Amino acid sequence: MANDAAASCAYCRGGFERLEALAAPALRRCPRCGAPVARQISAPNVGGSRSGLDRRAQQAGFHKLKKLGRGEYERQY
Repeated sequence: MANDAAASCAYCRGGFERLEALAAPALRRCPRCGAPVARQISAPNVGGSRSGLDRRAQQAGFHKLKKLGRGEYERQY
């Protein structure tokens, strides 16, 4: 996000996203207009497992339960 709205372009004025490692040096200037920018770190987006854990657990004979209420569960598989 640009530090000075008057000296920034439309790209950096509202903020932009750039995927980089935390250890990477912080970007100091907008890549389009050269205005000074500040780094803002956000929480990572962690998606669901793609390992097939549910399928493998079901094949191994395990059961998955979903909590419905206090002391009530429904069997998923």
